[in-house]
Amino acid sequence: MFDKLHSQISVQKFFGLLIGIGFGFCLQKGGVTLYDTIIGQLLLTDFTVVKVMVSAVIIGMIGIHLMKSMGWVQFHTFTGSIGSSLIGGLIFGLGFALLGYCPGTVAGAIGQGQVDALLGGAIGIIIGTGIFAHFYPIINSKIHSIGIFPVETIPELIHLPRFIVTGLMVIVMIGILWILEIFRL
Repeated sequence: MFDKLHSQISVQKFFGLLIGIGFGFCLQKGGVTLYDTIIGQLLLTDFTVVKVMVSAVIIGMIGIHLMKSMGWVQFHTFTGSIGSSLIGGLIFGLGFALLGYCPGTVAGAIGQGQVDALLGGAIGIIIGTGIFAHFYPIINSKIHSIGIFPVETIPELIHLPRFIVTGLMVIVMIGILWILEIFRL
């Protein structure tokens, strides 16, 4: 169904831009582009960010697996490792802790005119990307090979069909949202 789309890079970029604008709009309307909301999440006093992101993951998970079951998309996964997860988590966490924004919320905050997101976030992303690119050969050869995961996906790891794992994860995430609402977190 999407074979024609795969050959038209400019159309793909256009749809990517539209989806990005839509996602940014949802982040902004959900309040997660606000510095105080993000700091509240980091201090565990405001769980708005978790609620919005878990909701987005539920919708995305169901959507991508429906498209996969209809043959509209293919998964292109790769084997991860503990080393790459640690490096990624440290880089992401450091930026998040220093600025109070993650990359997605930086873009949304810039869109609503937050100067700190523009000067700190956008410039930080560019500098951080350059530093990572510079050190990538070392990271790739020495760190990515630490604790390589035996499989690429969770269904492969636990030997269950993808739709069962998706269903169970959706139930767990809805449970998390329910608990957050019951305890007014």
